[in-house]
Amino acid sequence: MARGFFNVPVAVNEPVKSYKPNSPERNEVLATYKTMYHGNIDIPMHINGEEVRTGNTRNITPPHDHKHIVGQYHIADKSHVDTAISTALAAREAWSSVSWMERASIFLKAAELLAGPYRARMNAATMLAQSKNVFQAEIDAACEMIDFFKFNVQYMTDIFKDQPESAPGIWNRVEYRPLEGFVYAISPFNFTSIAANLPAAAALMGNVVVWKPSDHQAYSAQVIVDLFKEAGLPDGVINVVYGDPVMISDTVLASPDFSGLHFTGSTTVFKNLWKQIGSNIHTYKTYPRIVGETGGKDFIWAHNSANPLQIATAITRGAFEYQGQKCSAASRAYIPSSIWNDVKTHLTNQVNELKMGSPEDTSNFVNAVIHEGSFDKIAKYIDAAKQDADAEIILGGNYDKSVGYFIAPTVILAKSPTYATMTTELFGPVITIYIYEDDAWEASLKLVDESTEYALTGAIFSKDRYIVEKASKALENAAGNFYINDKPTGAVVGQQPFGGARASGTNDKAGSAQNLLRWTSVRLIKETFVSPEDYKYPFLG
Repeated sequence: MARGFFNVPVAVNEPVKSYKPNSPERNEVLATYKTMYHGNIDIPMHINGEEVRTGNTRNITPPHDHKHIVGQYHIADKSHVDTAISTALAAREAWSSVSWMERASIFLKAAELLAGPYRARMNAATMLAQSKNVFQAEIDAACEMIDFFKFNVQYMTDIFKDQPESAPGIWNRVEYRPLEGFVYAISPFNFTSIAANLPAAAALMGNVVVWKPSDHQAYSAQVIVDLFKEAGLPDGVINVVYGDPVMISDTVLASPDFSGLHFTGSTTVFKNLWKQIGSNIHTYKTYPRIVGETGGKDFIWAHNSANPLQIATAITRGAFEYQGQKCSAASRAYIPSSIWNDVKTHLTNQVNELKMGSPEDTSNFVNAVIHEGSFDKIAKYIDAAKQDADAEIILGGNYDKSVGYFIAPTVILAKSPTYATMTTELFGPVITIYIYEDDAWEASLKLVDESTEYALTGAIFSKDRYIVEKASKALENAAGNFYINDKPTGAVVGQQPFGGARASGTNDKAGSAQNLLRWTSVRLIKETFVSPEDYKYPFLG
């Protein structure tokens, strides 16, 4: 029972550790990585707090060392999904009635545990099974996840403070209820923080969740489950299932109690799920909330007033960090001809310095792409570019999957602004560059805006404020996260809420109050202190 109006701790972004040679954090994470590499973890599903093992398992292998097995995870059949749904609904009554302070305390504790004893384990799992270098793991699996937990708690209280005015003799108040039913969370392989936030954001607002992590993120998902359990999350609030995504989604979306989808993944999958939800609409007790962040074909556009070295650095970081496997990764660029040679020189120098290999060697900037299917898709486009008259590979173009799924950072020069790799999302370490004539900069902005179906992130470079203003206006619908003189990646919770529109999603801005509002159902309560007893209004007199 609440006996006061409580202020939560002020959220501040978690400092990023350096992982310099011989630093304590570097020694700890590499030791943890080594232990995990030589271990064999058995990952169950988690339904109503119970570890569920079916015996039907799939191996976990590091993308950079795909013949080495580090564990296995268990696969659901339909009965397990049905049980996850029923136990979530059984847990809903108690969880939705828990005071917001108690829910907040759980996730604030999770943040502190992750900042301390869980940090090395979460980062090492992400490095090992998702092939992220130590810095990319740190900013994702540690810092961003901590930020999500802390800032979400603060945003929740901000939401609750938003109350209506009351006229004399009346008290109007709004309560932010959880959705009636359960939320289905589908998370991707590429960001451990997103995998945690998709179920956690809904749960914080009092909802219960059936969570399907990516199979390729099962190792760090298990660490997330352990983190939530130690933080005090009750059984049945977040239930975890692995396996056939079609079967799981069919089972979940057939339930009358399905009340929301929290999704990050491919555009095609999201559109198909939306269609399926629409087809089932007469089944549901409520209109489900549909929140999705999907694909991108993210751009860098430069004006001839821009600094060539800064452009090159934005390309190198934006396109090749985490092997381009960020939905925000730069994958197309538009450079004016007058500065192209300088940009190319700087870019060549930088790319030639990049090392590629296992995350265990912290000098490697680039690691492996996530699996063989991704490798084969990217290699196909690289091979086509080697043959096409409309394209030229000026850097990279090599690949090898004998040990790991390694693709060298690749730069393609396109003669046509609609060349395949200028318009198709590859999700790999490949960027395609189109050179435009300086006096055609306005036409080039139209190309940026209209060449793809996506509108997730984008960046412009210019020293001329008139150009910056005109480009910003011309591209106002081309990117949900728009960067001026910076790479189009690296959104920070509390600073740059993330999301995009068009085919890139519903733009509900993870890392902000807007996203949390989607997991609430508002009830307005009007209380009249002295009720009228005469039905007659004055005009009747």
